[in-house]
Amino acid sequence: MVDTTVPKTRSFPKIEFTDSEAGAKEFPSSKSRTYSYYKPAKLRSTMYEDVTVDVQPDPDRHLTQGWLYGFGDGPGGYPVEWTKAVSTNWHAFLDPNEEWEQTIYRNNAAVVRQVSLCLDNAKRARAYSHWTPTWSTFIARNLGAWMHVENGLALHVFTPANRQGPTNMINTSLCVAAAHKMRFAQDLALFNLDLSEADIAFDGSVHKDVWQNAPEWQPTRQLVEEITAVHDWGEQVFATSIVLEQLVGQLFRSELVMQIAARNGDYVTPTIVGTGENDYARDLAGSRALFKMLTRDEQHGAANKVLFEGWLATWVPKAIAAARALQPIWSQPAEKTITFATSFDAAQEKFRQLLDEIGLDTPKELDR
Repeated sequence: MVDTTVPKTRSFPKIEFTDSEAGAKEFPSSKSRTYSYYKPAKLRSTMYEDVTVDVQPDPDRHLTQGWLYGFGDGPGGYPVEWTKAVSTNWHAFLDPNEEWEQTIYRNNAAVVRQVSLCLDNAKRARAYSHWTPTWSTFIARNLGAWMHVENGLALHVFTPANRQGPTNMINTSLCVAAAHKMRFAQDLALFNLDLSEADIAFDGSVHKDVWQNAPEWQPTRQLVEEITAVHDWGEQVFATSIVLEQLVGQLFRSELVMQIAARNGDYVTPTIVGTGENDYARDLAGSRALFKMLTRDEQHGAANKVLFEGWLATWVPKAIAAARALQPIWSQPAEKTITFATSFDAAQEKFRQLLDEIGLDTPKELDR
């Protein structure tokens, strides 16, 4: 019989410290409160660098056994072959805006509040009642059509490019550009709805027919759709940020709408369109830094320049054709304070300056 009066004893394995547990080993920076797996651009690392650099590793840096993940019908990870541009170190790119998750939400939230306030104040002040019929028609047709440009580029250029870029720093920058364009397209849609409900003659659905059928917008539509069909993420971003946005986007937004809205009694549209221009200025800073890095690459810079000049030869003529096709809309508003020639000259000059900063020659099409 078992003696139940004797208490049971339990045995536990003896704990042995082998100095292999986390935090046991001491090394020169073991007590440092900063990261040391990368070299910061300046004397001290920034929060942006800490949360983006090497968050997405690759076999060239830390993955000694190759990519940890992949697809059944394609290559693993983030292959550099997804663009024809070549870099000796893709990780050298750092976004000059230092955008990461927190700044994306903070900056976009600020813009949303600004747009919401602007629209609310406009409704309270009945600001739209001072618009002329020609200006209402201009906004309904043309600003409504531009909404499709922003939405298409957000969904079919920057969103897929965000998945294809080879580093987390590049992908974060592209993700921000996608968020900017998607939010701006939604702002234009909300503006369209407010105007449709205002006590003015405004056709809130005409933009669909304009985008699909109006002759002046078809070259722009074709240009956008052809860019979305490109499979090289580098060429997509180059054709969009460097070419289309300079010769068509800024031409329409900055050199037309922003210039003539106030003369037509409209103080609301410049506020909304101005947020899109500010977004593009930030996104362009990232694109400019990326392509400048590639043209200045010690090993592949010359080849990248040849590649980019080939992209210019493909997309600049199409962008110029799209820009010139928009010329008739300069005569639609009642107050015509600027000519198409003046606007287009300004857009071309900005384009030349951008190419010079990147290190590329001006295409011969601009001199014609």
